[in-house]
Amino acid sequence: MRTPLIPALWLGLALATGSLAHAQGTLEMKNTAELETLVKTADGKVEKRRGPAEKALPGATVAYTTTFKNIGSRSAGGIVIKNPVPANTTLVPAGAWGENTEISYSADGGKTWAAVDKVRVTGADGKERPAGISEFTHIRWALRGELPAGKQGEVGFRVVIN
Repeated sequence: MRTPLIPALWLGLALATGSLAHAQGTLEMKNTAELETLVKTADGKVEKRRGPAEKALPGATVAYTTTFKNIGSRSAGGIVIKNPVPANTTLVPAGAWGENTEISYSADGGKTWAAVDKVRVTGADGKERPAGISEFTHIRWALRGELPAGKQGEVGFRVVIN
C-alpha cells in the first residue's frame, strides 16, 4: 500500500488561508499540522502524542492548530479565525477546540455558519436535512471579548485522512 504524503498544500490551504478579521496588523499567526499517534509508555500506559505530519496513511489523525498573538499595544477585539477542512479528510466529532471562542461550522464553502448540530444541507432529493460531519467544509472561531496586548490564544481541529 502506498504511503500518502500530507501535502504541503494541505497545510498551506488549511491554515495559511485562515483569516483574522477586525484585528489585522495587530495579530501574529502561527499554523501547525501534527500527526497524532498512540504510543505505549515504559510503564505500559498508552498515550496520545503529536509529531511532525510528514507522512500518513488513510485513517491517521492530523491536528491543525492556529496560535494567534496580539502584537499590538492595545487590546484587539472582533477576532474571527476561519479554516477550510482539508480535502480528503473528515472532521473528528467534537475535535475542534478554542478557549473562550464560539465555534461554528459550514457545509457550503463558508457561505453560511451554524453550531455543529444546526448545519443543514440540501440532499439529492431536494430536501433540507442535517449535514453529516463528512460534509463540513469550514470551521470558524469567534473570540469572545478582546485579546489583551501581548497575550495569545490557540484554536484548532482534528481530522482523519480518508
